[in-house]
Formats: sequence, structure tokens, C-alpha cells
Amino acid sequence: MTLQASLLAYTRPSSTCSHSSLPTPETGGRGFADCAAWACPDRVKPRVRRPSEPDWKRLWRRLETGSGRREWAETREPTRLEGSALGEAAGRLPGIGKPPGPARPGLAWPGGAAGTIALPVLSDIMVDSDVQGVQVKEIIKFTPSLSEQRHKFVLDFVRKHKPQKVADLGCANCKLLWRLKYHECIEVLAGLDIDENMLTRNIYRLHTRAGDYLDPRERPLTITLYHGSVVEKDPRLLGFDLITCIELIEHLEAKELSQFPEVIFGFFSPTTVIISTPNSEFNTLFSGKTLFRHPDHKFEWNRAQFQSWALDAARLYGYSVEFTGLGEPPPGAEAVGFCTQIGVFVKNKPNTVESLHDEKTIECTHTTVGTVIYPSLKEEKYLRKAVSNEVFSQILKMKRVLLERLRTKNDSDNDDELEFVKPECDESKNDPFEETPKPFCIENVFYIPLERLFSFPKIKHLCGDLEMLKMLIADEVTLSSDGSSVMINIINEEDCDLSDSDGDDLRFG
Repeated sequence: MTLQASLLAYTRPSSTCSHSSLPTPETGGRGFADCAAWACPDRVKPRVRRPSEPDWKRLWRRLETGSGRREWAETREPTRLEGSALGEAAGRLPGIGKPPGPARPGLAWPGGAAGTIALPVLSDIMVDSDVQGVQVKEIIKFTPSLSEQRHKFVLDFVRKHKPQKVADLGCANCKLLWRLKYHECIEVLAGLDIDENMLTRNIYRLHTRAGDYLDPRERPLTITLYHGSVVEKDPRLLGFDLITCIELIEHLEAKELSQFPEVIFGFFSPTTVIISTPNSEFNTLFSGKTLFRHPDHKFEWNRAQFQSWALDAARLYGYSVEFTGLGEPPPGAEAVGFCTQIGVFVKNKPNTVESLHDEKTIECTHTTVGTVIYPSLKEEKYLRKAVSNEVFSQILKMKRVLLERLRTKNDSDNDDELEFVKPECDESKNDPFEETPKPFCIENVFYIPLERLFSFPKIKHLCGDLEMLKMLIADEVTLSSDGSSVMINIINEEDCDLSDSDGDDLRFG
């Protein structure tokens, strides 16, 4: 009995009752007895024949063996991808040999005549680590994963060069954009992908959270996702400092690949472009028989092919390019190079305002999937809230020190002026904090000079000058008559439990 026949025998349903008018399983029924005559003594209850425990054990043992898997694979119909692979065993996908139309002058595809793309044959191709069921010569694991290493490469570049406008073409699940949004130097983030459903499902990664409002960014940040092709010209992607194409070009058809340099380097013309793509030379370490590392790859280049293409594109559009890679080969196989090859393109001459304005007449082609605007300290309402929170925090600390001192000395004379004493700590003699007016207490009112508050580094950084501090907190606290100090009423505060003291016991006015 074949494997499929065994499974069907274990789940074969029973026939229906003689009173039932419903079809039987053999004629397209539901697979169980269903009788309309519920009072009929001949009614057959639904039942399913189940195998004995030893039968099940033998069945699963067959599934675990290679022969059982091969039998199952031989009896089922091949998927669309597998059928395509069987029909293209020559090693090249149809339509990739020569792109339509004349080749661009001076930009010949490596491995053949001008305008052609040479692709690796089946024996030189491996399956990516995400594809399961591939027998390899040896298990090669990258720690961290190649995807993480590629993202880290981009993040390290951003930390070093601090671009303000960054676009990720082929952003897919938006993970790279999610990591980039935490870099304070970036003010504009854009993502572009051909799969609109993928963008819709993953835009949640870019949404604002409660912490973004409690601790706003110093610079504004706007994130926009676009649906469209990377070879379509859209003026909204002009003027970017960095465009990343991580594992993108190998997904392009021949016609799209021929248009790619003109759109990216010629039209978008960013300051820097980072392109990564698989290195087909690394594939020889594996014995997989599938076409490429990913089912959607249209080609995979070796190092010579990628570098030839990159150098020609850089020369044609005024860029310089440097090559590197990620994913080191195992010992003894260093000759194949990195698993992922990377080209970093840097524009030789910066863009001028006139050159960007010339392209604005072109109509927008990409569809906006969503836009997320983050709160920032550039907006007065968020700046006012951030300054007020920091002022309240520092006032609370000073009030606690004052009340502790009052409790320690058990001083009941509230009519005398009481000078606030800062807690002892190791500080330099030229500490500007010590040169500012000290807080003091008159009767039941605690006075904190604005100059004292302004001396705290964070408050000084947020406000810039003393007048700005006064303006931002004027509606949140009570100021003295001359506007030089914040006033707090501390009646009976010396009797309170200091361990329970928090921001709620601050009383202004």
C-alpha cells in the first residue's frame, strides 16, 4: 500500500443511513453519516476508522525515512515554482539573456557582449539559509545572520556619516527602516517596495509609541512608505543623502535591470548608494539543485560580474565605488570570497539646487501607502512639556533635600530665612552650579532661582537661554514677583513621610 493510500484508509468516512437523503462521501458528501430521521433505530452514528497504535508508529517511521518522503513527493503534483524549475534546467531563465532595445553606450553587461547578462549555471547555485530541505556539503551558519550583518553595515555607515535623508528601496518588512528611525541625525526616511500588501502589513513597525511623546526627538522625523517600482522616476525621492538597495538588484528582470542605473544614479542621484547582492562564487560550497538562493532571484553574479557592472555605472554617472562584503567563508574556502558582496557608491560632485529643480516637472508615479510624523522638540508644545518635566524633576529633588534637612534639625522656627544646602559630593571648584544663586526658604515658601535651574545641563540644552526657560515654564509654575524664582508652598511638608514623596505633592502658588 502506498503512503497516500495508507493515509486515506485511516481517514475513510462511513456511509450514511438508509433514511438520509444527503449524499454519501463517495458522491461528494461531507464525509460522515448525517440522517434526517433522528428517531430511526437504524440511524448510523458518525464514525471514523482509526488505525491501531502500532500502525501509526509504522506510518510515522515511513514518513521519517527518505524513502517515505520520496514516495510522497513522487505522488503529489509539483508546485508552480518546481514546474518552472524543471522546465528551465538549462540554467537560464527566459527573457534574461538580452534586454530589449539597444544597450546603453559604455555600459556592457559582464560575461558577454554589450547588453547581455551572463547567469551562473545550476551547478554553481546554492539555496539561501531561509530555504529548507537543501542538502549541503557542510552546514554554514552566520552569527549574527547575514540579514543582521547587512543591516548593521548600513547602521554603522549612518552613525559615521550622519545622513539626514535616507531611502531604502525594496524595504519589504520595513525592519531596516525601523532600526534607522532611532538615529537622531535622520529627519526623513522613505521606503519603496513593489509589494503593497507587504508594506501594509509591516507599517506598524514605524508607528509612534507612547515613549516618543514622553521623550520626543530633538529633530523632526517623517517616515513615508511608497508602493511602486524602483525603476520608476518619482521626484519625491530626489535630494536624498543615502539610498540603500539591500539584496534588491537580483530580483529585477532584464529590462528593469537595464533601467536601474539611469533611475538610481542618473535621476535620483543621491550622495551615496549602498548596493548588496549575493556572490555566486560562494554557492559552490553547497550542493543544492534549486535555481537560486531565493525563488524570486532572476540572476546571481560573481565578484567580477558585479564589479564590472558597478564600475561601468559609476563611471557613466559620476560616482566612485568601493567594494566589500559580509559573510566570511569557512577555513580553506577563502578563494570564493564573501557570501554577500557590497558596493558603496559615492557621488563625485554634490548635487546643486538647480539640478534638483530641473526634475520637479516629472509627475509622481509611486503610491503613498502611509506617512508617520514623529513628535520633536522643534515643536513648541513638545519642547514646553519636556522642559516642564525636567524642571519639576529637579525641583522635586531639591525639595526632598530641604525637607530632610528640616526633619533632621527638627527646626520649628519657620519665620527665619533658611538657606538650602546642596548635598555633599565631589565637584570641581569651578563648578558653575555653585556660582548660581542658592534656593532658600522664607516662612512656608520655598524659592528656587531660575538661574539655578538653568545651570542643569539638560535644561540648558533644551532652552538655550534663561529667557526661553522663563517663557516655557511660565504657564506651568508660579514665579516670584520679579520673575527670578519658582515658588513652592511647603506648609506641613516637614511632617510628611519622605519615602512617599513624589511629584503629586508639589503645590504651586
